[in-house]
Amino acid sequence: MALKGLVKATVPAGGVIHHIGSTAVPGLAAKDVIDLQLTVADLAAFDDAGLCGDGFLPLPHLSDHCPAGMDLPTADLAKRFYRGPARLANLHVRQAGRFNQRYALLCRDYLRAHPAAAASYGQIKRHLATQAPTDPDFYYAIKDPVSDLLMGAAELWARATGWHVPPGD
Repeated sequence: MALKGLVKATVPAGGVIHHIGSTAVPGLAAKDVIDLQLTVADLAAFDDAGLCGDGFLPLPHLSDHCPAGMDLPTADLAKRFYRGPARLANLHVRQAGRFNQRYALLCRDYLRAHPAAAASYGQIKRHLATQAPTDPDFYYAIKDPVSDLLMGAAELWARATGWHVPPGD
């Protein structure tokens, strides 16, 4: 069964699946890893038995980074994180309406709408990958703040265009 089908089979009522990350942006440099976001109504109540039964491996990454200069509640950054069973895949489970749930989608949609920004972001990612191919801490120490810089422009774009969280993919 395809990755999306595996996730879809375990989605709780009201859950929504989105393709996020670099592979969701046409032409953006990306590792060969698919990222999916499953949005749920209540992260604390999310039962992952179905996911784990289908081979998803829960990983200890339970929070997203907080952008510099922001003071966000811990709950706005909380998530569950799983490695997919079939191919290189990550599943991020986040709660609807939280900062991190919106961040992933706004970043994706902004980069889709702005190919020049996507190309620049891709160039940074490629450079980081060559400088730190086996050091994910170094990679994310640079990539996360760069993403946060993009988000400043993305927020302006969202306000100007009336962007809102889209329905599932």
